[in-house]
Amino acid sequence: MSLIGSTNEEKIWNYLKAKGLPDCGIAGLMGNLYAESCLIPTNLQNSYEKSLSFTDAAYTAAVDNGTYQNFVKDSAGYGLAQWTYWSRKKNLLDFAKKKGKSIGDLEMQLDFLWNELQGYTVVISTLKTAKTVRAASDSVLLNFERPADQSEAAKTRRAGFGQKFYDKYATDSTAQKGVSGVSKCYASAVVAVAIGELGYVEKATNSQLDNKTANPGRANWTKYARDFDEKYPKWYNGKKNGYEWCDMFVDWCFVTAFGYENALRLLCQPERSCGAGCTWSAKYYKQKGQFFTSNPQVGDQIFFGTSIDNCTHTGLVEKADSSKVYTIEGNTSNKCARRSYALNSAKIVGYGRPKYDGAGTATPVTPTKPSAGGQTSGADYKIGDIVQFNGKTHYVSSQATSGVPCKPGKAKVTSIAKGAKHPYHLVNQGGGCTVYGWVNAADIGADSGAEQAVYTVVAGDSLWGIAQKRLGNGNRYKEIMTLNGLSSTVIRPGQKLKLPS
Repeated sequence: MSLIGSTNEEKIWNYLKAKGLPDCGIAGLMGNLYAESCLIPTNLQNSYEKSLSFTDAAYTAAVDNGTYQNFVKDSAGYGLAQWTYWSRKKNLLDFAKKKGKSIGDLEMQLDFLWNELQGYTVVISTLKTAKTVRAASDSVLLNFERPADQSEAAKTRRAGFGQKFYDKYATDSTAQKGVSGVSKCYASAVVAVAIGELGYVEKATNSQLDNKTANPGRANWTKYARDFDEKYPKWYNGKKNGYEWCDMFVDWCFVTAFGYENALRLLCQPERSCGAGCTWSAKYYKQKGQFFTSNPQVGDQIFFGTSIDNCTHTGLVEKADSSKVYTIEGNTSNKCARRSYALNSAKIVGYGRPKYDGAGTATPVTPTKPSAGGQTSGADYKIGDIVQFNGKTHYVSSQATSGVPCKPGKAKVTSIAKGAKHPYHLVNQGGGCTVYGWVNAADIGADSGAEQAVYTVVAGDSLWGIAQKRLGNGNRYKEIMTLNGLSSTVIRPGQKLKLPS
């Protein structure tokens, strides 16, 4: 089969989905693969790069062309799963030769991985039946990868990686429990789903609905309505594809983030409702006492129009400050896009407020002026800020009594729980930082931006490969070109390249 997707993570997710694995199983497996190789099929175990005098690309090329003959016995981890033991590496090499593919070919490695998993009956059974990312992740960690570190911290870390993929790609209709094993519905989760849909365009016909940009038009055909019509036929009071879809986009983000029953509860809607209409959705909130006309919060459903009896458009609140509210909306200029409005805009009717767990009900923090020296106090941070995380512990909830170890570094503020024990939710921005959870205010500081990462090019490197390995996304190679003033993708060994954050 030909891999579908523009990035490795998209290709891997779609490959495993096509194999019939449920979303929790896919995410649990991918979290482990990410921990092993960052989903880079040519990845050579870092500790062996120096001892073998090979880069990832040079090692792969040498194995492919036969100039390096010790691939099977060198004990170096390689590929998506960091295959290390000699018999598994021999099987991988033989499989690649039989397929006529490079040892670093992504599709070949996925085929090999899938075949290999069939021999791990406990693992494949768990992947097919797991109801949580954590359950799937632990099975892969303990029964397939079997690394030296099988501690609780390692389990949580790998399940955390898997949770990221689940939050980004999952479409299963059953509720999914969080990394901690307890079902939680945080505002940050639905916002993350909405962010992943930015750029999706309305279709001209009922065709290519899953492609973000293909078949653009103004006929109101979307994958969001299609999914409700086909996957969740009891959600609305009838089929909805071909109708205005701003409200369906919001509902789709909720059911994707939290599952069917949780989404209905959070949106205050009954089954077979009229909730595809903005006015009806607003009134469902009002009937539950959850409709407000001021003080927008992260994860609110914002309504536009002239009154609650005449709501004509809706979206999702991504953040708010002292003067504006920032949204993600579907069916705005026939696409999914970010918008912003003055808090006193006459267009805004009000905000439906889902009853999220924990930090989902946090009020937005109003920024103040930075203190002397450019550093800011904890109360100054807002969602979207890039900060320097200086701590060593993160938590699964804003009120958790115990946490797990993580590494410091640059991170993004993705949610705020004002007054909580651990008031900021951070997501690492790479560079060795592993934080992905709630942290103490005292453990973060403003990002000084003083230190610029620099990479020295070695033989076999490409801009795409550097971006994939150092930034986690090969498509970011254009940022490297822009930052270094490059007019072409040609680079030479010894050349020093500044890397974007």
